[in-house]
Amino acid sequence: MALFATNQDLSPAGLREVFGAFPSGVVSVVAFVDDRPIGLAASSFTSVSLDPPLVSVSIANGSKTWPELRGADHLGITVLADHHRGFARQLAGPVGARFEGIPLARTAEGAGFVEDGLAHFATSVHREVEAGDHTIVLLRVHARAAAAEGSPLVFHRSGFRTLAA
Repeated sequence: MALFATNQDLSPAGLREVFGAFPSGVVSVVAFVDDRPIGLAASSFTSVSLDPPLVSVSIANGSKTWPELRGADHLGITVLADHHRGFARQLAGPVGARFEGIPLARTAEGAGFVEDGLAHFATSVHREVEAGDHTIVLLRVHARAAAAEGSPLVFHRSGFRTLAA
């Protein structure tokens, strides 16, 4: 069998299947807008630069949440733990119920965090780069914190997983 077929399936479904072979962590992106939390989950989080301190997430251009988030002064990024599986699903659900039962912390600038996350980054939008059907959002890190222990929530092959020793 040849490594690459002669008629490549580069459809969104075919690409999603292959992209899904690469496991990634899951983060929440949260800001308080008009005193209410607004947020989404992203599995495209990555570190970008140490100097200046930058991270990124990729947001689908069709996101109805990003237009509200992008106008916030500061955004909170929380690296979700393996016990946040239900919350990650909740973030993809109805806007009014996304934060029910979730303990959130908030900075004076309005960044929101899941209190028992593995790591937290207080950020602001540095730059947005159009990239096909997504926008790569570069975020400037202003503060950071990390939990002493815990296991991350992992997204792999369109499902949530935990790391095994």
